[in-house]
Amino acid sequence: MKLGYLAFRNMVSKPLNLLLSLLLLSLSVSLVTFALQLSRQLGGQLNKNIAPFDMVVGAKGSPLQLVLSSVLHIDVPTGNIKLKETSMLQKHPFVQTAIPVSYGDNYKGFRILGTETGYLDHYNAQLSEGELYEKSFEVVIGSNVARRLDLKIGDHFISSHGLAASDVEAHDEHPYTVRGILKPTGTVVDQLLITNLESIWEAHDHGEEDHHEEDDHHEKGDHHDGDDPLEEEGETLEEHDEEKEITSLLVKFKSPLGMVQLPRFINENTSMQAALPGFEVQRLMGLLGSGVQTINGIALAILLVSGLSIFISLLKTIRERRQELALLRTYGLRTRQLLRLALLEGLFLALIGFVLGWLFGRLAIWGVSQYTQASYGYALQITGPDKIELFLLGLILVLATIASLLASRSIFKLNVAKTLSDA
Repeated sequence: MKLGYLAFRNMVSKPLNLLLSLLLLSLSVSLVTFALQLSRQLGGQLNKNIAPFDMVVGAKGSPLQLVLSSVLHIDVPTGNIKLKETSMLQKHPFVQTAIPVSYGDNYKGFRILGTETGYLDHYNAQLSEGELYEKSFEVVIGSNVARRLDLKIGDHFISSHGLAASDVEAHDEHPYTVRGILKPTGTVVDQLLITNLESIWEAHDHGEEDHHEEDDHHEKGDHHDGDDPLEEEGETLEEHDEEKEITSLLVKFKSPLGMVQLPRFINENTSMQAALPGFEVQRLMGLLGSGVQTINGIALAILLVSGLSIFISLLKTIRERRQELALLRTYGLRTRQLLRLALLEGLFLALIGFVLGWLFGRLAIWGVSQYTQASYGYALQITGPDKIELFLLGLILVLATIASLLASRSIFKLNVAKTLSDA
């Protein structure tokens, strides 16, 4: 007689007890695996994207918002800063690279980022086809943008003002041309359309330039003899250059002293704000970690309740089947084999509950991944069981073994003759 088959039949003979035990156990497992995977993958994504830069300089406001908007591109910017104010940082001996970025437009929900080509080098982004932008209103696009929007080399599109998908304020006078498509990097670059800074400035200065041209047209008759229009035009252009703005400056330090000295100096002595991506992300993950600990605590409590449920279910089963157990003894099964029968039933419950819970946890990760990819462009990976989850499986099996052994104590006291005579 196969004990495994008999244990399985005993387990499914009480469907309500089975359903309750599996429900509690799978719920606890799914909560633990979901919380751990979500925390780990979000932390990995955040760290991978902030790694190229040590400091972000932008307008005063929330430092976390500055990092989320300028490095991760999942928030709105705190404002703009004057490009000329950042010149001292770009030349500072502690600074290795300082890359200006400017944004404020989108195409179908994907951000258009104005920056230098060196930005791509920091993320090791390489072209899969085409070439880098050389002129204004030429872009290279991330792999996810190309896939989601079905853009190809030579395609033209019109940007919209703002960071949300909208055609309300389209820049019809400045269409962009796709010059290159980037290979997948697994970073924020995959979600961006990247062009030069001049494209962003020209797209937003168009209205102002028209206004200045109209004023100049009205003032042409007011020049006195001897005025040099070329000289005035040069002064105007120089003033215009000084008024250029960027959203933020992404800084990579040459020396560790830069991280110690420059952020405090900028925050205390300038109109700008310095934020450290590593510190802000660590603070964010700390808040997320508190939530994960709370979820794990709840899951542990449910796990203990599920262990109690297995114990009660097996205890009830053994008491109701005392006559069957006595008959099995007469057929030659020993006490040790009856004990193994109860133990197998408990282990089957634990194993099936873990598998169901693990699958539910991965299903939840898939659901969150669909949301994050649609909203922010970040996808989560569906991976196999990791070390912590295997440890959880071992813990559940131990808990089920203890519950089974405690529930099976009456087997040792089974009086075969008396049990059968009472039948």
